[in-house]
Amino acid sequence: MKFFAIFFLFLNLLFGDTNLKIATYNVENLFDLQKSGHEYEEYIPYSTSQWNKKNYSLKLKNIAKVIKEIDADIIALQEIESLQALKDLRFTLKREGLYYQYFSIANYKQTTTKVALLSKIPFVYTHEIAVQSSYRYRNILEAKLNIKGEELYILVNHWKAKSGPESMRIVSAKKVLKRVKELGLEKNIILLGDFNSDYQENIIFKRKRKHNDTDGVTGINDVLGTKYYTKSAYYTKVDKGEFYNLWYDAKQSERYSYIFRGKKEALDNILISPALLDKKGLEYQPHSIHNFNQKYLFKGRGIYRWQVHRKNKVHKGKGYSDHLPVIAEFRLN
Repeated sequence: MKFFAIFFLFLNLLFGDTNLKIATYNVENLFDLQKSGHEYEEYIPYSTSQWNKKNYSLKLKNIAKVIKEIDADIIALQEIESLQALKDLRFTLKREGLYYQYFSIANYKQTTTKVALLSKIPFVYTHEIAVQSSYRYRNILEAKLNIKGEELYILVNHWKAKSGPESMRIVSAKKVLKRVKELGLEKNIILLGDFNSDYQENIIFKRKRKHNDTDGVTGINDVLGTKYYTKSAYYTKVDKGEFYNLWYDAKQSERYSYIFRGKKEALDNILISPALLDKKGLEYQPHSIHNFNQKYLFKGRGIYRWQVHRKNKVHKGKGYSDHLPVIAEFRLN
């Protein structure tokens, strides 16, 4: 009997269903304590802002609490200053009981903050995609993984903030699409991160003259083709070269990851290629997309971001991030 139990366990490990939880989280300015000259004023180590060992440790512990509760197999991160900051977060997580053996950061360009990945699954490779030489554009982090013989490509994004016009986000979108075509339109590809673009940016955008310098064309909706697919995932078939935004598979009231002046927005997105909706091999699990909205992540009508005094820029040693994490689940049949 014991032999058969072990035998069937072995078969299940080889051929059984594999569940995969993938998340993205803008952690809001995780700076280390090494002065590089690229920091924001309030994150210069050991200055009057009190960005010191105590506050850094509190920030790490708070972000680690969120990530541990999510317990994703793979989590994309935005606004990580450096490899050291990523290692410190990883060490804090390990101390709290969650170990990510594999990690990577897009640190070839000295932008103020960068994108990164933590994974329980080994990478086949990780690779940086340079959007432009200008420091106004953050590099994209690409990772390839092998999930029981199924190839999966993940591209971590952090596009230009709304302080810049849509033409800058279109530059990033075109670079993403170019890379997708190089990888192969039939591949399992996930684009995720902080796009600084709502899933309905093309609709919201028309009322924002400040950002609209592209005659209404947007990076997330037009360049990546998400505007053509607005039904739930189960009923959606996506054409090659275009992507499905998973927010359309959630209840409309729950489609947000950011709150600006009391208004909910979905700046953080998870987009998937047609192959992850074809009900073959590795596939998205319908209705699994959601934000991580635990009560402790809110304060008043807003998200409980990391607290810095508005006037004197002194850290208060409490809070989390100004974004909520976004999570989706996949299954290999």
